[in-house]
Amino acid sequence: MTGVAPSLQRLLEKERARTNAHSLLLRVETGDGHVIFDGSAGDAAPGVRFSIASISKTFTAALTLKLADLGLLDLDQTVQSALPRHDLSDLHVIKGAPHGPALTIRHLLFQTSGLADYFKGGVEADMIQNKDRAIDLAMVLEMARSLPPMAAPDSGKAHYSDTNFQLLGAVLEAVSGKPFATLLQAYICEPLGLRQTTTFDAQNPPLPLFQKSQQLTLPKSLASMDPDGGLVSTPEELIGFSRGFLGGRLFDPAWLDEVRNWKPVFFPLQYGGGLMRFQLPRWMTLWRPTPELIGHLEVQGRSPSTR
Repeated sequence: MTGVAPSLQRLLEKERARTNAHSLLLRVETGDGHVIFDGSAGDAAPGVRFSIASISKTFTAALTLKLADLGLLDLDQTVQSALPRHDLSDLHVIKGAPHGPALTIRHLLFQTSGLADYFKGGVEADMIQNKDRAIDLAMVLEMARSLPPMAAPDSGKAHYSDTNFQLLGAVLEAVSGKPFATLLQAYICEPLGLRQTTTFDAQNPPLPLFQKSQQLTLPKSLASMDPDGGLVSTPEELIGFSRGFLGGRLFDPAWLDEVRNWKPVFFPLQYGGGLMRFQLPRWMTLWRPTPELIGHLEVQGRSPSTR
């Protein structure tokens, strides 16, 4: 491994020199947990907390599977049955056919509902312009209704939508009677010993967000997005969470085969149960094998960059 750390640090510094790159963090571990590199560049320091954005969805997926183990929900029950106070009848209408009442928790978890993405209904534009506002489920549903659905449920593809995970977070709170932050602490952070992974807290802010050169101040927005994009963590704890999730330490390991039921999003990205899979075919790499990457990306355009 001699020379690896300096090479990776040079890579970070090179990226830092690019326009509008503010903070960079990189941690590399071997399969047995040996730390090869833990570095940073720009405004960041190793171990600093940062907004993990859409990676939050994998945490929500773990909580969903845990509550299923506890018998508090069933992946094949309708979302409407878990959220009786919210009328979903006109949430997802295609050619006059209402699909909202038949949507299941499984549709949300695997991004196969075809629901419109509320984030594109004005939230993204507001955040980029540094306009902060709190968002509740009623607003999320209203914004989703204002946009055309991406597809009918079970179209054969996954259609990435933050609406799915906002609804999923509401389901978790409804069936458990507990706030998302409490579920996160009890079923993920405590079992894995994570001390820096939390919901967004304006009193203990992570690295600031930027839109190009403009620093953004969005505490209300980020505090509204726990299940789909609002969590905060560190590189070390994200690796620990990934080991716990993929090692079956957070729920019945029998779920692991099911969450790897991949559906195409766009080439070469696939979506499973709160997980993404990325692998280039050999014909694109001169027939050399490439690793299968499993985790969750921060989807471009999903939220302002921390770079």
